[in-house]
Amino acid sequence: MSIEPSVSVQSGRIDIAAVTAELALSGDVGGVVTFAGYCRSEDGKLAALELEHYPGMAEKEIGRIAKQAAERWPLLAAKVIHRYGKIAPGEEIVLVACASAHRAAAFEAAEFLMDFLKSRAPFWKREHLIDGTVGGWVEAKHEDDTALERWR
Repeated sequence: MSIEPSVSVQSGRIDIAAVTAELALSGDVGGVVTFAGYCRSEDGKLAALELEHYPGMAEKEIGRIAKQAAERWPLLAAKVIHRYGKIAPGEEIVLVACASAHRAAAFEAAEFLMDFLKSRAPFWKREHLIDGTVGGWVEAKHEDDTALERWR
């Protein structure tokens, strides 16, 4: 029997410590694996990264893949939080947290979820540069698609 993962798409900051503590509440949890992705400054060139999404669609698609992770690995809890809007360098963009009785399942499920988020989640990114210009939409990277293929 699989758990129902929690998915949130939000503009506000992510309280990583609170999410981790929440997932560890069950006495059966042996470990919580978290991955937090942050906005880089791109060597001081980036003022912000703007992320857009289709409300409802993004949550549904992330929920679908999170449910697959919960069915594939013996997770006791799973949470995915992804931000949208303008995100400054040093701020978190995404958090994936997976709890399981044993570490291997939590690590693998978290990696599976991140590979999906990097290559298939319905978000669009655009760079806002320090000089005031706005860049084009950021293209997906081939290596992200390659990483996802190993889970098929």
